[in-house]
Amino acid sequence: MATEVNIHEAKTHLSRLLHRVLAGEEVIIARSGVAIARLVPIVPKKKKRSLGGAKGKIRIPDDFDAPLDKEALDLFELD
Repeated sequence: MATEVNIHEAKTHLSRLLHRVLAGEEVIIARSGVAIARLVPIVPKKKKRSLGGAKGKIRIPDDFDAPLDKEALDLFELD
């Protein structure tokens, strides 16, 4: 739920409002009862994954994509 404050209160209590925003609350700043701004926490961007991060840690066998034998295929069959 959002809390609505007027501009004067926002200027006077900005630090206190920012603590509330960091706690996950949304704060709406209004002028004459009309919302003009919204304070919300910034969501950190996820780190981009780089290609080759597991290089040398994983070994894929040469027969990885070879057809499965009948016994292994039967395990995938539904009764």
